[in-house]
Amino acid sequence: MTNLAIAANGLRKSYGDKVVLDGIDLAVTEGTIFALLGPNGAGKTTTVQILSTLIAPDGGTVTVAGHDLAARPDDVRGAIGVTGQYSAVDKLLTGEENLLLMADLKHLSRAEGRRKAAELLERFDLVEAAGKPASTYSGGMQRRLDLAMTLVGDPRLIFLDEPTTGLDPRSRREMWRIVRELVAGGVTIFLTTQYLEEADQLADRIVLLDHGRLIAEGTAEELKRRIPGGHIELTFTDPHLLDEAKSLLPAAVADPEALTLQVPSDGGVKSIRELLARLDQNDIDIDSMSVHTPDLDDVFLTLTEANR
Repeated sequence: MTNLAIAANGLRKSYGDKVVLDGIDLAVTEGTIFALLGPNGAGKTTTVQILSTLIAPDGGTVTVAGHDLAARPDDVRGAIGVTGQYSAVDKLLTGEENLLLMADLKHLSRAEGRRKAAELLERFDLVEAAGKPASTYSGGMQRRLDLAMTLVGDPRLIFLDEPTTGLDPRSRREMWRIVRELVAGGVTIFLTTQYLEEADQLADRIVLLDHGRLIAEGTAEELKRRIPGGHIELTFTDPHLLDEAKSLLPAAVADPEALTLQVPSDGGVKSIRELLARLDQNDIDIDSMSVHTPDLDDVFLTLTEANR
């Protein structure tokens, strides 16, 4: 049986007359990256705040890291780490001092705190900057330090709430590398992000939240296949072969100059296999083939627009 890091059923939260979460269910498998996507105001941050014990839900049952959220919140806090949208780094302290402060808050001994700080400074490539005030760090360095501070307590489940907001592409990819390493070591990541490429690159499973309700769930590839516009592009060496293929596939769109044929498809293995078999049965050779599917931007825009 699959072990779940998070299991939420019927999760609800309202502020006055405004319903923020309208009975959502979540199942996050241990040792995976789970991405929660949605437009601004969809309820992503509220979900993270509830699951990390910062605010109480109005209804539903939740288990986090094997602990009942309502009955054992302290045990939940001891098992998780949270890196929010805004850095928790104290910019007046040095990088090392920030880590030692977290070690004190986690009740580590002085020796263990120094050992842990040194280990994390090395791991996050912050050794040279360890003695400098965090105010002198770049945005990427501050986010790395922020995540390092989260790891002082060795959490098995980490909430990353829009962790790369404001970072340049190089720093963002460095954070992606670190996240992948954490998961390879058995940590579970619950990720919220505005960058759909980030979810596409990292997430094992994606949930799309809109107006407090879950409107789609699956892997990135499964979600992309739900959106029309996917196609297989076939390239030919001979215009006669292109014409034959077009006659065989009337729904396809031909480009005589490029000698290509675009065949509507969901990009799935079954549809590709069937297409190639059909061409082979009719002795139509292709020079090359590429599969084009909608990206997560298309998924996001199409599904949220349909939910208006």
